[in-house]
Amino acid sequence: MALHCGILGLPNVGKTTIFSALCSTPVETTKYPSSTVKANVGLIQVPDPRLDRLSEICKPRKTTGATIEFVDIAGLVQGSSRGDGLGNQFLSNIRDSAVYIHVVRCFQDREVPHVSETLDPPSDMETIDIELALADLQTLARRRERAEKALKSPAEKKQAEFVLALLDKIGPPLEEAKSIRSLGLSEEEKAAIYDCHFITAKPQLYLCNVDEEAIKDIARGGTGGPLVQSVMDKAAREGSRALSLCGKFEADLAELEDPEERRAFLDDLGLKERGLSALIHSAYDLLGLRTFFTTGEDECRAWTIRRGDRAPKAAGTIHSDFEKGFIKAEVYTCQDLFEYGTEAKIRSAGKYRLEGKDYEVQDGDVIFFKFNV
Repeated sequence: MALHCGILGLPNVGKTTIFSALCSTPVETTKYPSSTVKANVGLIQVPDPRLDRLSEICKPRKTTGATIEFVDIAGLVQGSSRGDGLGNQFLSNIRDSAVYIHVVRCFQDREVPHVSETLDPPSDMETIDIELALADLQTLARRRERAEKALKSPAEKKQAEFVLALLDKIGPPLEEAKSIRSLGLSEEEKAAIYDCHFITAKPQLYLCNVDEEAIKDIARGGTGGPLVQSVMDKAAREGSRALSLCGKFEADLAELEDPEERRAFLDDLGLKERGLSALIHSAYDLLGLRTFFTTGEDECRAWTIRRGDRAPKAAGTIHSDFEKGFIKAEVYTCQDLFEYGTEAKIRSAGKYRLEGKDYEVQDGDVIFFKFNV
């Protein structure tokens, strides 16, 4: 299961630089708007120190991490919802994403002109909010037409009336550039309009792209300056998450192959880990995803499931036969292995468990599935 995240924002905010650092692969960037002429896609391994420790203990022939998919979407501009620039093409990329990361420029650079000539993060954020809301209003209009036609069918009338009432509910907020996710829709309401793939109904994460001085300030416990603070304030009012990283620093760091050199670069800014690691983990958590592990001589592997998935569903992520023929799961936690060192000692300590079909898999579980088909 790959987590599909769209990276969006105005032109020249550093989206492609950040994407390049995520993939550790050079991607074309220029100082001119909309240098991204097609969506770049990268499959990135989720950093997980627990998997590294499991591999050190079990010494498998192969170690495989969980993955997350990022899509670098061309810079949106005012009028993108009407098809200006590359608008319609790339708004469709956002609809295909499960979550989107809104990159906000919070750095000054005379060599890289701002699209509106004035650096004003709240205004930039509002521009994107308006375009996404306008795009959703177009989708809403098309969905309304379908629901009105469905009213003529006795079998579909009740559901159509429910959908039309729901569209009446979300329409006015969209006209004010408010997101659908802010409306607190019920699960039934969400299911009724799931086929619309409304952009503003998706989880969002704000990402402040800052300079090195701001990152140093944040590492020392500061706010990162007024530009960053303005983003944080808006995110707090919306109930959204927000992070900061320096795209240029992360891109430079990605080019270093020596782990000691990377550590020295991080230490120079007072950072404990890469900003990209925090970004990946935040996006992973935003969708309620969890990780369990399998171990053995051949491979140690991290697997992605959704929060609340039960043992048979988790088994199915490995192979469909595991889910169909599920018998039981032998379970302990990775922390148990870190503490006791071997499975034998885990058993002796009474930490080795047998779980059935109703067991809700927990983040960090190490599992061996028994099945029969």
